[in-house]
Amino acid sequence: MDPYLTLKWLHILSSTVLFGTGMGTAFQMVWAWRTGRVETIHSVASGVVVADWIFTTPAGFIQPLTGYLLILQQGYDWNEPWLLLTYALYTLAFICWAPVVHLQIKIRDLAGTALANNTPLPDQARKYFRLWFVLGWPAFAALIWVFWLMINRPDISL
Repeated sequence: MDPYLTLKWLHILSSTVLFGTGMGTAFQMVWAWRTGRVETIHSVASGVVVADWIFTTPAGFIQPLTGYLLILQQGYDWNEPWLLLTYALYTLAFICWAPVVHLQIKIRDLAGTALANNTPLPDQARKYFRLWFVLGWPAFAALIWVFWLMINRPDISL
């Protein structure tokens, strides 16, 4: 198989996994919170944490690696304006995602404790969820822009 097409396929596949897992886990987490049921929140948060480790994390590392190799393969200058904007947006998505993973773990653990003790979720879990929700939006928007930039590769003047 052609090395360029292999890299491109891996890059597109990992971007799809990264974005799709993010959308899917976000939907599941919000839907679970809507129930208000501690057992549902615990179960879904547990699955979301696992999904991030199995799917999102590897895809998040594969993306910049294959992107870098595609830049080399295609002969792009690494500091083309559209690429610089892509790096910035991808970094923004990561800066939002990293604390989200931590918040998901905290939510899972707090829900697990509440479930084990047959108590309601503590207010801290709700605070973590609100912050988790807020951080998801800039990450989502950044990845949408990255998709657009990868497809269009616009001529941006700086």
